[in-house]
Amino acid sequence: MRRRRHNEPLRGGPEYWQELQHLALSTGLQAVGVAPVSEMLHTREQLRHRIEQKLVNGMQFTFRNPERSTTPSNIVHGAQSMIVAALSYAALDAVDTLDAVDYPAQVARYAWADYQQVLKDKLTVISNQLRHDGHAAVVLADDNALVDREAAKRAGLGWYGKNANILVEGSGSFFVLGSVITTANLPFATESTASCGACVRCLPACPTGAIVEPGVVDANKCLSWLLQKPGVFDRQYRVALKDRIYGCDDCQTVCPPTLRKSVPVKITGTPLRHIDALWILDASDEELMKRCDPWYVHQRNPLWLRRNALVILGNIARPSDERVVSALRANIGAQDSILRAHAIWAAARLGLTSLFAHLENTVQDEMVRDELENLPTLRGDL
Repeated sequence: MRRRRHNEPLRGGPEYWQELQHLALSTGLQAVGVAPVSEMLHTREQLRHRIEQKLVNGMQFTFRNPERSTTPSNIVHGAQSMIVAALSYAALDAVDTLDAVDYPAQVARYAWADYQQVLKDKLTVISNQLRHDGHAAVVLADDNALVDREAAKRAGLGWYGKNANILVEGSGSFFVLGSVITTANLPFATESTASCGACVRCLPACPTGAIVEPGVVDANKCLSWLLQKPGVFDRQYRVALKDRIYGCDDCQTVCPPTLRKSVPVKITGTPLRHIDALWILDASDEELMKRCDPWYVHQRNPLWLRRNALVILGNIARPSDERVVSALRANIGAQDSILRAHAIWAAARLGLTSLFAHLENTVQDEMVRDELENLPTLRGDL
């Protein structure tokens, strides 16, 4: 892009946008558009409705302050537009170079690499150019200050799928979204008129029935949120968790546009497709959090990853494996009630009730006592 001359009026308009668009696409972003910064009134109403209907289940993020997250003009003084971009995370199926493990805890595709940081770096190239040209510009990606899906819809990138994700026009939903809010006057995109039509494949594909109606996800049932939420993992969804440690892709992997038209990308380095569930229990706090650094983990406390790993062992481990027996025995005897409770559940699923027989009728901890009073049945394949 050409340099702005001293005292030259600030650039804007269609020609300037074409240059910025070319710059954005040259960084490797797959889709980019411009949206207005006016209040997202309909989205704000939806957020409040979800809260009133008790579908949020303690989730904060853009629900924390609906007025804030739906008023992009407040983020930058004098903002006139926001450039919205999509970065594909449809990683090519590479050979997994991790050592083979007996109990792999699966990671959702969007977390195989730190795509959010990659996206922020690419958006920063755009914001730097805007600032160089005299405009104010702020990058937002995966930020509770903005409902990025509505920003993407306004920018003409795609439409709301029935799984509540944005389906990028012609490319599906394997994308992370971000924006640059700026004082530059840029031409707004025309919103997409596309839709899912009669397709409802994502609704029955959800393992817990969390998509309670097209476009509405109940966070009380959504495995992606339950894996992140602190506290006791809801007992009625533990079996459905299977071997997931972070995120769930099921409502996307059945989506026809996502299956057929995703934009393939290469990951620099080794994709984090799975982690050994036993290693999660054995690793030091520092090792575990370093390995999972890009993930959202409540208060950066590895306890929640270990809780999830115990549920996974109950779902997939072999009770004859002495390493599993040892891990469960250690966690049944742990100081933390969360670990004790979930280890008891896992042991019962595996038929290893002898590991906690001595606890019955003597335990004082309410959380642990509740697990003992509501033990699961033996896993069906044992």
